[in-house]
Amino acid sequence: MQRRRRGVDVGLILLLSQVFQVGLENIPPVTLGTLALNVFVFLKPLKPLLKVCISVDQGYHRKDWQRLLLAPVHHADDWHLYFNMVSLLWKGIKLERKLGSILFGYIIAVFSVLIGIVYMVLEFALAELLNDPSYKMNCAVGFSGVLFALKVLNNHYHPGGTSNIMGIPISSRYACWLELVAIHLCSPGTSFAGHLAGILVGLMYTMGPLKMLMKATAGDFSYFNDSARQRDYYSGYSRHPSYPYNTPGDYDMYTGGLTEEEQFERALRNSLHDRAALSCMHMLHRPWGY
Repeated sequence: MQRRRRGVDVGLILLLSQVFQVGLENIPPVTLGTLALNVFVFLKPLKPLLKVCISVDQGYHRKDWQRLLLAPVHHADDWHLYFNMVSLLWKGIKLERKLGSILFGYIIAVFSVLIGIVYMVLEFALAELLNDPSYKMNCAVGFSGVLFALKVLNNHYHPGGTSNIMGIPISSRYACWLELVAIHLCSPGTSFAGHLAGILVGLMYTMGPLKMLMKATAGDFSYFNDSARQRDYYSGYSRHPSYPYNTPGDYDMYTGGLTEEEQFERALRNSLHDRAALSCMHMLHRPWGY
């Protein structure tokens, strides 16, 4: 696996444009820090992609556990980075202001590692069920597994929405499942198991024992307490003085009142020149990539 580079990293330039359109002052600290880390690692990769991608063979059999930390923050090329970070930008703004920076940062850290573990379990299971050892060699990088998990959390904390996936209106509660299939059909080279691992980890948090396990591990972590968050947040948006917009209505001032799907569609329409990618992503209404 080698990074696919162009002469000019157009995706990186467009990502920076998106960030400055939102405004650095409007991006919560953990979201901004996570985005900055991914950009930094893209510009200064810690190792070649073959040395950081996660697989059953490399992670489990060869005991190279550091790949669980390295794989999520490395990306194959500038467009891979662009799609993932634009998605992180909008999901992070909503979730971090809903949950608080401390809890959101904790979730990002745990999910980044756990999704890699679930990914290896899925690939191992496929290899055994299909009697095909090649699944153990499948090696993945990228942040989109975490983004699928955050999508599940976002739908949990902001229920009732509707998404339009490839022209099909569907409840946001089930949208991630259709996106999982649509992305794989649209771009067969993406990691189906990596995206599925993200959905499963998100469900483990919202419907399973993961949230309680994380709370127990964190000990006296007040930000797991809903009443504690309500003292600092109004209607899910921060009252912190460093953020000038404190209500959902004011949030619309810099999103233009657009839904998440419309934000992604506008970003793609304004930014992409690769017609093949545009055709695929326009149908999905949001960038994922893995």
